[in-house]
Amino acid sequence: MFMKKHSVVAKKKYGQNFLQDEGVLRKIVEAMPKNDNKIVEIGPGLGDLTKFLVDVKSVEAFEVDTDLCKLLQSTFKEEIVTKRLRIHCGDVLEAWQSSLIDEPYDLVANLPYYIATNIILKALADPMCKNMLVMVQLEVAEKFCADSGDSVFGALSIITQSIGESNIIVKVPPTAFDPQPKVDSAVFLIEKRSDRSDKDFEDMLRVAFSQPRKTLIKNLSSKYDKNSLAEFFQDLELTLTIRPHQVATGDYHQLYKKIQRSLDDRRESRDTRQ
Repeated sequence: MFMKKHSVVAKKKYGQNFLQDEGVLRKIVEAMPKNDNKIVEIGPGLGDLTKFLVDVKSVEAFEVDTDLCKLLQSTFKEEIVTKRLRIHCGDVLEAWQSSLIDEPYDLVANLPYYIATNIILKALADPMCKNMLVMVQLEVAEKFCADSGDSVFGALSIITQSIGESNIIVKVPPTAFDPQPKVDSAVFLIEKRSDRSDKDFEDMLRVAFSQPRKTLIKNLSSKYDKNSLAEFFQDLELTLTIRPHQVATGDYHQLYKKIQRSLDDRRESRDTRQ
């Protein structure tokens, strides 16, 4: 499908940087998981990625910019009529309050930087979302794809590893966009095996990484009993000087189980005394 050039001015309030490098766009499509899932695209912008997606599968596109919604409806008239494309005009986060899509879907999108992390976490928690192939700021992609020991390994890395597998597909320079952002970007893939872990586990992770340069036990002891933590560390063969980014995802889950068991025992003991 041939895309006409439009004199559309990017709006800063929506974090618009239109991806127009066809080489990168084709790499995104080539990296899409091979399945029968519907595609959800967030922030289709001028439709540069959309034109490739509708040739492969049916697409549900969410666009907050009303001017771009009108443009997309005009550009993709045929695809809308044949139901290969459905455009939702409005805030995707509000749509997520009820149910974004009620059937299995893959998120494939060039996400606006200012809400990228929030959208990815929403998708990780949505049981209908099975995979994510998204472009974000390189720094954000590295956090979702980091391994223990990496300096950027943190809560986002652990949440992702707890759910599935992630890897960076391609790094993208600012020149691939119009207007050009001030930072590098990256396309990365998350293939889900399960849904997001529970809130208490994520609360523990926030405490664990509250001060990344300090030791893990010092961070955790701001909320949990230090003596109990020392015992748990010994059981898991973790040194007391280990820092948050040096601990593997599996060990965080084991540590969480021990902390929760200890808290449950204390509550049960307190209830018995009363």
